This record gives sequence, structure tokens and C-alpha cells, in this order.
Amino acid sequence: MFGDAGESPSRHELLSMVKKHSNLIGKTVVDEQDASDVEMDQKFWHDVLNLYFIGGRELKDQQDDDLLFFVKKVSLHGYGFNDNLEGDSPYFVRRWAPKLDDLVGESSVIVDWRRSLYLNLIAHTSYSVTVAICSQQSLQNHQSSQGTPLSPIYKIVKTVYASPTRVNFHLDSRKEVETKPAYPDICFAVDDFDSTFDAVVLTDTDHCYCVLLNAVGGAAFPSEKSSHDSSSSESLGPKHNVDARQANKKLTLFSGFVSYQMVREAYDAGKSGFGSLLPFGNSPGKTDRIYMKGPGGRGEVEVAVSGVVDQSLDESGPHSPVHISEGGSKIGAMVRKAASVAQVAAKNAYAAASSTQNQDGRMVPLKCCLMSISLPWEHIAYDLLFKGGAPVNL
Repeated sequence: MFGDAGESPSRHELLSMVKKHSNLIGKTVVDEQDASDVEMDQKFWHDVLNLYFIGGRELKDQQDDDLLFFVKKVSLHGYGFNDNLEGDSPYFVRRWAPKLDDLVGESSVIVDWRRSLYLNLIAHTSYSVTVAICSQQSLQNHQSSQGTPLSPIYKIVKTVYASPTRVNFHLDSRKEVETKPAYPDICFAVDDFDSTFDAVVLTDTDHCYCVLLNAVGGAAFPSEKSSHDSSSSESLGPKHNVDARQANKKLTLFSGFVSYQMVREAYDAGKSGFGSLLPFGNSPGKTDRIYMKGPGGRGEVEVAVSGVVDQSLDESGPHSPVHISEGGSKIGAMVRKAASVAQVAAKNAYAAASSTQNQDGRMVPLKCCLMSISLPWEHIAYDLLFKGGAPVNL
């Protein structure tokens, strides 16, 4: 199955094998009779993981993460047949080593090799998130005619990383974070969300907040030819190609948007006003944590929403918390300049908002900082293996 002695399959060939034996992905009710013998064979998945992430290490980019994830088998009482091995987390982590069996050791008896292969495929793929402000009219035109380009009013593209760990940011003290296992969900967190998306402000009732998550390279996009086997991948034939995504290395895994009014209602109410679309909860302080469900209830987006304060009423300008010594005149000038720029930005946001009014007579500019996107691992794995079509471009 894995080639003649001394000849290892390319990553492209291995991924084609994985696709062929991935009929169970995405099924809520698993009937083992629907699965092939290979799909239920833990040795097959062990060997694929070994060849894909251990044996091919020297062929990988040196910047690749060297962490490997191992999902535990599920017992009748939850994850882990033996809680004395690797604790009570649904997975455990190792750093890359030349031999897989030595790397895992006695913990190999609790490893679900099939799910571990998929988790590593997800974790070692590269991703970017696009956050944009678009007009409702532009979105309607794009939806009615897919050929119509979608021109955002403002957008930011940020590299993110897939992790089976969830990061809980404390909005009242952003220096504090808590982490806990998220698996079977995969979390794409933005650690510096407050600074990265500081300029993403909805300033018009026609504005919509848009979020895209794209896979853009890495383990899920192997080349057809590898350096150690330049011809073997051709033997599979065109029908076994991973697909045309290899050319542009971009695949949309999540896309959704919400209107200004929806965000405003949640921000004002402090309780769910969105039904199944945008369930959310509040946290203390001036910033609210809002959870936005993706289209069809797939996935969840966590956003920190805050109202932009009108600083135009403060004639004296903001006070600097920085103490300036006698020799710090240059630093003081820089601080005052930065404060002045921030004040002008706030005034401009309010000025832009003053041209429109909502139902209660107030148009509050809302800053929306994306904190994380969460998706079930099976949805991501299925899309990485099988999803076709052009990616959504903003």
C-alpha cells in the first residue's frame, strides 16, 4: 500500500489515500459497516501519520511548527482509557523526533491514529483571516451575481494558527488569558486582537461586519511532485489529484457577515437579541464579548465590541499617564502626538456617524475586534480534503 521497499509515497499520494478512506468524516452517526476495512485500520493511519509528519520532516519548510498532536481514544466515559497516561485532556502533544514509536512511547495504546492524522493535517496547514467592513448594497450585489466583485470599505488580513486549545481573553484585563482544551473544536485565536483591529469601526447603519477564514498553504496543499520522488505521484492519474487548489493554495473555510443593526442591538441589550444567529454573553466593563454563529450554525466567531467615545467634548485633550522627566521632552512630544492622532481618529469616527441616525436617534460607532474563530475539526478536515469551488475574495 505504501510502495515498494525503500520507496516512500509522496505527500500528494498519501493525501490521495487519506481522501479515498475518509468516508466517515462529517457523519453525525457512524455505522462501521459504511467504512472500509482500511478506514477502521489504526495501523494504516499510524503509518500515514508517520510518513506524512515524521518521515517527511526533512522535506518540510524549516519554519513549520514541530509540535505533533495525538488524540486519545474515546472510552465509554469520555476521553482516555487510562487517565494515568497523559492526564485527562482529549489529546497530548509531543515535539518532533525521528521515530514516531519512540516519540509516543507507552502512550501509543491510547492514541486514536485516525483522528490524530486529521488533527495534525489541520494544525500544520497555514491560515489567514480577513476582517472587513462592507456596505449592505455591495453584499447584495455580490450575492445576486457571483461575478460582481465585492469591494470592502476597509479590510485587514491577519495570519492565524489552528489549535485544539481555546484561549479565553479577560476583557477587563487583557494581559490575562486562560487556556483550556477546545477539541473537538479547533480555535483560531488572535492574541493581539485589540491592536490589530483597532481601526475596524462600524460608522454607518449601512455597514456590515464581515469575517473570512481561508486555508492558504501548508500540509493540506502538498505538491504533486516531491524532491525524493519526482514521478511516483503521476502514476495516480488526474482523477486522484488533490485538485486545482494546489495552484492557488487558497480555500475558504468560513465566511459570514452581520449588519451594524444586529451588532448594535446586542451591544445595547446585553442579552441575546439574535435568536440562533448571534447568541452572545456580556463581560464586565465597557467592552462586550459577542459570540456570532456562522451561516447554518456552523462555527462560532468571538468578537469584542465597544462603542467609540466622542472625545470632542474634552477640550483639554486626553491626559497622558506617562510621567515625563526633564530629559524626556522628545518622548513627551511623541506621546502628545500619538494622543492627538487617537483623538482625531475618534472625532472622525463620530463625524462620519453623525450623518446617519438609528431608530433611537443615536448612531454609535462600534469598534469590532475579532478575538477567535472556532470550528469543529470534522468540518475543517472535510473542507481541506474535498471542498471545491473558488475561494471567497475580499
